[in-house]
Formats: sequence, structure tokens, C-alpha cells
Amino acid sequence: MVAPGANITELDYSEQVPLTLKQGLNVINLSYGLEEPVSGYRLEQSIVDAARAGAAVFTKAAGNGSVAVDTLADGDIDFLALDLIGKQSAIFVGALEGNGTPENQTRLASYSNYAGSDSEVQNHFLTVGVESDKTGLTGTSVAASVVAGYAAILGSKFTSATPTQITNQLLDTARTDTLVNYDAATYGRGEASLSRALAPVVIR
Repeated sequence: MVAPGANITELDYSEQVPLTLKQGLNVINLSYGLEEPVSGYRLEQSIVDAARAGAAVFTKAAGNGSVAVDTLADGDIDFLALDLIGKQSAIFVGALEGNGTPENQTRLASYSNYAGSDSEVQNHFLTVGVESDKTGLTGTSVAASVVAGYAAILGSKFTSATPTQITNQLLDTARTDTLVNYDAATYGRGEASLSRALAPVVIR
């Protein structure tokens, strides 16, 4: 719905084959978690390796346990999230109650995981509005797919930009004035802003 012109390929995470990237900008939406170490899974290990190398933009759902990304929720922890911390082209995405404005600020959805105290998570954490009244959908899985769409749109304008440059553009142009009591431990870099990310003529 966000980037209808993008070429979309479904990735079946039950098929444990290494990630295959296509020519051009690849944006991989990770709207799932992994409750066992990544080292035992060929696909997820290749995803982490590609994020480390900056080979694609990876949008990772922050999770719906109302905890920090890197902590236990109901006795489980997302090992895929843990292994993506500090990787140059990975973005964690939390869900907001709606899209905010400076005049009508919004807050983190009650179910959404938040950035927490780790500065590496904070620096790669974005939030975006999930308006279930319009889509019938909720959760950080929806939020992550919205940011994936933003990344695809950026790639259609900044055609020579690398995945890491696209990632950084989204992070660097996030808004904090649209959020109630902005704090990096809650919102990371802030609310993703497609219009601000698209504003410059070029990105570096």
C-alpha cells in the first residue's frame, strides 16, 4: 500500500536457504522474530551477514511485548533482533498509536516494543503510525512494512544511493516534535518522515 510500484517478492522464512538479492536496491521486511540462535538458521544468518555488509535495507519489526528490543518478553527473546543490533543497514521499527503532528502529537502503541537503553538500538530505531481503523491491522509487523515501503520509495528517487545511505536517510530525517514526551529510549530516532527523507536533491 505504501510503495505499490515496487517489485515485491515473498520470502518464505520456513525455507532455510540463504538470502538471494536481486539487482538494484533490495529492501527486506522482517515482520517476524526468531526464538532460537541465528547460527542454526541459514536464511537468518545470511540476513544478518547482509545487514552487516550493508547489502540491503532491512526493516525489522521491534516486537509486540511492550519491552525493550533486546530483552525477554514472556520468557522469550528475539535472537534475530539481537543479531541485527549494530548492523549498518538494519532498522528496528516500533508502532505508534497514529501518525503525529506537532499540533497533535502521538505516542508509542501500548503493545509496541521500544528502543531501550542500548545506544546502538536507539540509533537504528524508528517509529511509524499504525492506524488500525484504516487498515484493520495492528502490530509492529505492520509498522516495519510501512518503513520498508518508505525505503523503496527513497530508492526510486535516489537511484545511486546504497542501502546504508537509504537507511541513514530515513534515520537522520525522523521527527521528534510529533511525539509525546520524546525520549530516545522509547522512540529511538523518532517518527519516520517520508517527506523529509525525500526532500534533498541528493543524499550522501
